[in-house]
Amino acid sequence: MLDYIRLDWDLPILPQLPNGFKSAAILFHPFIQMPNGWEKSKRENPYQHIYPSDEEMINLSEPISWKEVMSKSNLKSYKELSLALHTSTGALRYKYKREDLANPFNSYLEITPDLYYPDSDRTSLFIIDNLLKVLCSKNSNTLYFSEPIYGMNGSFEAQDKSPLEIGNLSPNDLIITDENMDFAFMSIYDSFTTLLLAKEINIENTIKSVNLEALICDKETSLSWFL
Repeated sequence: MLDYIRLDWDLPILPQLPNGFKSAAILFHPFIQMPNGWEKSKRENPYQHIYPSDEEMINLSEPISWKEVMSKSNLKSYKELSLALHTSTGALRYKYKREDLANPFNSYLEITPDLYYPDSDRTSLFIIDNLLKVLCSKNSNTLYFSEPIYGMNGSFEAQDKSPLEIGNLSPNDLIITDENMDFAFMSIYDSFTTLLLAKEINIENTIKSVNLEALICDKETSLSWFL
């Protein structure tokens, strides 16, 4: 079992990985597109802020990629979109804010009904199935988890839990690894991303095999990669 790890935000990720892990990728959580008119049908008044529940997200929504949002909001890179997201949600200190990127991003959201921000604190429910395929790709069936908020850890059989059940193992911080610790994924608080770790050097082929949208970490990539 691998305990949840705290990574320094500003230092390169790869040297901070637990022993045996050689590569990592930052996975981008998809945006959430609910059916047209969904928010209007849920509001009790025009000023009420509505966000879909986990069950509504799983059953009714569809994932929208960062690339699609970038193209429609005239942002040129993952870095620009991440800066726009963090600025729009008030997650950045003043010196890092990029209102010039947040403005076109917010304008796009305003004209796109029922489109919601990605999950920002836990692993997106949209990508858990693909992550399970990665963790089980080397004949692992038993998965181990650790979360630091309540100090809980344990194991489960991959086929026995749904993405919703896995997402609810912790309210925020969570790491899950396979029984051989060939792979692990961990949520990153306030980031709209999940970190995937691998013992193999070339993680890019793994990412492509399950069609995840990601930034492959090089020796200089940190959690603050977008600043």
